Amino acid sequence: MRTLIHFMVLAALMVLTGCDPAEVVDSALKRTAHTVVFPVVNIDMPAEPARLATKCILDAATQSELELLARDVGVEAGTSTKATIRSIAVRPAAQACFAANGVPPVR
Repeated sequence: MRTLIHFMVLAALMVLTGCDPAEVVDSALKRTAHTVVFPVVNIDMPAEPARLATKCILDAATQSELELLARDVGVEAGTSTKATIRSIAVRPAAQACFAANGVPPVR
């Protein structure tokens, strides 16, 4: 039932905005994954750097990683989710984004 409601909302948004369906899905997926990643990152840094770091991590993540992270919405991130976040955060693309945004690098 919950999935059906999400699908209906997503379909309505696509009709109203005239956006590319793949773009809408990607945006929704990133927003959902953000709710999982941000609290983990925010443990080690203040809110604004954590927000920037979260964006960098999500931009460096693959589609399958975003889907994996989004599955943890509504629950506290476990060790596997934290490990996924860390593995993305240490990638060169994420590290370059951190540097460009004044976020301390993850070690």
